[in-house]
Formats: sequence, structure tokens, C-alpha cells
Amino acid sequence: MISEIANNIFKQSITYYHQFDNIDQVVNNPFKAESIEHLLYLKNWIDTAQWHMEDVVRNPNIDPVEGLSWKRRIDAQNQVRTDMVEFIDSYFLDLYKEISPLATAKFNTESPAWAIDRLSILALKIYHMQEEAERITATPEHRLQCKTKLDVLLEQRKDLSLSIDELLLAIEAGEKYMKVYKQMKMYNDPSLNPVLYKETK
Repeated sequence: MISEIANNIFKQSITYYHQFDNIDQVVNNPFKAESIEHLLYLKNWIDTAQWHMEDVVRNPNIDPVEGLSWKRRIDAQNQVRTDMVEFIDSYFLDLYKEISPLATAKFNTESPAWAIDRLSILALKIYHMQEEAERITATPEHRLQCKTKLDVLLEQRKDLSLSIDELLLAIEAGEKYMKVYKQMKMYNDPSLNPVLYKETK
């Protein structure tokens, strides 16, 4: 099942990142280029780097100029993340292109790749919540609270994993079909963001 593959790869990616804990660490993707495994590893690596960018920019003592620089970097990274999700959806569209949907087939409110995006973020939440649940410098109350939250996150991963697998099986059976919309983000586009295109006049 794709969820098991994805969860294992996300864990591998997060573990490798934290050997260095460096946002600018070059990705060392161990999987064959353009395979689904390669795409999943890269997707999670992008998410992991952005997670830590978000940590940095939330430092209340950060210099405003440095903070703005990080915010712009996060915006750029978020665009990379979105592009990667759409690339993974393209993989699934190609994978299922020969399947003829049944007359009763319906489409899902969320594409497979956007569901996998949530699974990737969930893997990061689990990793960091487990760190907090086991942090010896934290109070017993803090660790217990985090352990309770961790249990919920693990249950959520189980449910989301099942939903993703069921969605892909339904697509394979023709019971559902993929309908993918591009995100069409406007804030980075100088022709669509009023603040940007007014500056060019």
C-alpha cells in the first residue's frame, strides 16, 4: 500500500535531516529518479526544511530584517512545496490514465497528492511531538501532555493512511476518478498581486 511506503520514506527523510539539522543541507535522495519513492522522499525533505524555517522565523527576538528575509524564503519554499504536490498528482494521473471510470464514479474533494502532503506534515508533527514527549529537560506534566497529543497524532496517521489507500484503490477500480486543479497561487505572481504590479508602473 502506498501509505506504508510513504510513511517509511517520510521517517527515513526526517531521520536523515536531523543528523545535520541544517536547513541548507543538500538532499541525498537514495531512490531512483522519477520513481514514486524518489518523489515522496523529496516531498518530505521540502516539508522538513520548511518546518524548520517556520521555527526560525517565530523567534520573538529575531532581527526584523532577518525575519523578512526568512519570510520571503518561506514563501518561495511554499511554492516549491505546491509544485511538488502537483508533480506527484501528475504521477498518479499518468499511472491511472488507462482506467475508464464507471458511470457512477465520483471524484474526491482532495487529490491523492494533497492527501499525501498532509501525511508528510503529520510525519513531522509525530517526530517532533515524540521528541517533546521524551525530552528529559521538560517537566513530567509537559511530557505527559505531549504523549497524549502524540497518541492522537498516531491515530490520525492510521486513519489518514487508510483513507489514502482506499482512495487509490477506488481510482484503480474505476469507482472514483482524479480531478486535479492547479493551485494558481497569486501572491508570488507580479501580474496578479496588486502590491507587485503597482510597483512596476
